[in-house]
Amino acid sequence: MYLKSLQVKQFKSYEEAQFEFIPNINCIVGENGIGKTNLLDAIHFLSLTKSARGVADPLCIRHGDSFFMVQGSFIFQKDEHVPETETQITCAVQKGQKKALLRDQKPYTRLADHIGNFPIVLMDPHDTDLVRDSSDTRRRFFDGVMAQLDRGFLENLMRYNRIVQQRNSLLKMFAETGTHDALMLASYHEPLVILGESINQARIEFLKDFLPRFQAHYAALSDDREQVMIRLESTFVAGQLDEALKQAERQDFAAQRTTIGIHRDDFDFEINGYPLKKYGSQGQTKSFVVALKLAQFDALTAVKPRKPLLLLDDIFDKLDDRRIQRLIEMMAEDHFGQVFITDARPERTKNLLKDLSTKIQYLAL
Repeated sequence: MYLKSLQVKQFKSYEEAQFEFIPNINCIVGENGIGKTNLLDAIHFLSLTKSARGVADPLCIRHGDSFFMVQGSFIFQKDEHVPETETQITCAVQKGQKKALLRDQKPYTRLADHIGNFPIVLMDPHDTDLVRDSSDTRRRFFDGVMAQLDRGFLENLMRYNRIVQQRNSLLKMFAETGTHDALMLASYHEPLVILGESINQARIEFLKDFLPRFQAHYAALSDDREQVMIRLESTFVAGQLDEALKQAERQDFAAQRTTIGIHRDDFDFEINGYPLKKYGSQGQTKSFVVALKLAQFDALTAVKPRKPLLLLDDIFDKLDDRRIQRLIEMMAEDHFGQVFITDARPERTKNLLKDLSTKIQYLAL
C-alpha cells in the first residue's frame, strides 16, 4: 500500500494544494513554518480521521474559511502478479457539522470502521512527551496502536469511555443536588466490569507481544548497554474489578468521578530497573521513544496485510547520529514501506540518504 496523491483544501496553512508521491521515500523540504508538518497531518487525517497533534477538527480549518477537505488516493497491490487497485479516501469538516469520511465517495456509517485499514506510524519531536507527560499520554499511545490492530478493542474502549463519562456526570449531579440513587448508579456497574476486564486483559496480552519487539529495537539503538522494561500499572488486580469498584464507591462520591478502572492505567517506563522519567538521560529517552515507534511499526506489520506509512517529521534535527544511522540502515534493508520525511535543510537529508539504492523524491514547498 502507498499513498499516490494528496489534495488539501483550506486545511491549516493551505488554501489549496495537490501532491504526487512515489511508493518509496518522499522528502518534503522547505523553510520552517511553510507547511511541512501540516502536510503530514493531512496524511494522518486520511489514516486515523484526526490530527496527530490532538487539535480539534474545527481548528484545522484555515483561518477565515468555513470548512476543510483532505483527499488521498491509495494504491494496493498484493503481489506483482495482481493488478493494482486504487482507493480514494476523503475527509471533510465543516463548522457546526459532523465530520464526513468517505471511501470511494461512499460515506462510512461509523468512523471507527475506518481505523486500521490504512495503518500509519508517526515519529516527531513531540514523542518524548510520552516519557515526560502524564499517564493520559501513554495510554493514548498504546490504545492508539491497539485500535489500529483490533477494531473490537477500539469499540470496547469507546463504549467503556462513554459509560465512565455518564457515570461521572451522575456522580457530579448527586453531589450538586445532595441526592443518591443507588439503582441508577448500579446500572453502570456491570458494563464497566465486563468492558474493563476485557480491555485490561487485551492490554496485558498486547504488552507480552510488544515488549520483545521494543527491547530488541532499544538494544540495537543503544548497543545493548541498558535493560529497558514497560510495565502496565493498573488501579485493580486483573479479574477483581467488580470488587474494586464496589469498594471505591464512597471514594467516587467524594471525588465526583470514577476513581477505579482501566481509564486510570499507566504504562511505566523503566531503564535498568529505575523510572526512565527520573533517571534516564536525554539520549536514553530518545532511544526509548524511537524504539517504541519502531516496535509499533513492527506490531502493525505483523498483523496487517500491508506495511504502515511511516511519517518522520523533523527528526534529523532532534536525533543524534547513532539513532539517525539506525533508521537509515532500516530504510536500506527495505524494512519500511512508503516513507515521508520532512526537513528544513534539504542538503542534510540528501547527504544522509545519498547511499540508499531505493528511489527518493524531493518535494520542495
